[in-house]
Amino acid sequence: MRAQAPQRQFSDRVLRQVRLDSGRALERAHFCRESSEIINLRCVDDRCESERQFGNQLWYFEGIGVDDHSERRNIHGVVEYSIQFGIQEIVEDGVFDTAGERERFRHLYNREVNSPSWRQPANRLLLAALIAMTAAVLLALTLRNWLT
Repeated sequence: MRAQAPQRQFSDRVLRQVRLDSGRALERAHFCRESSEIINLRCVDDRCESERQFGNQLWYFEGIGVDDHSERRNIHGVVEYSIQFGIQEIVEDGVFDTAGERERFRHLYNREVNSPSWRQPANRLLLAALIAMTAAVLLALTLRNWLT
């Protein structure tokens, strides 16, 4: 089961911008903007900005895409935003053939958005290596000065 953003009312301006950016994503994926249709648009992740970090929004859209050969296909799209000082900046977008492909994008998104923690073994190992290297350099400098 995937986590959905809590039901929040977004302003008409935000919804228009997301719909516009979704249309641009369709164009970049080589679908005809006029013939294609976005059927469903929803925010699946909404992280407010705080004093320590910017906010993020992840929007999903579904629709019918019409390609250059006038073939109609179901599409599953995504638009990612960064919220910086109250301004919505587009980070990335994409159009996928299946919902599974879009979920793989979300998995990568979650890995990027989650802040690093000292509980992660790789971060602790990096800190230990940094301390060990600093100690080795200080010891080498001390021995060099002592021997000369």
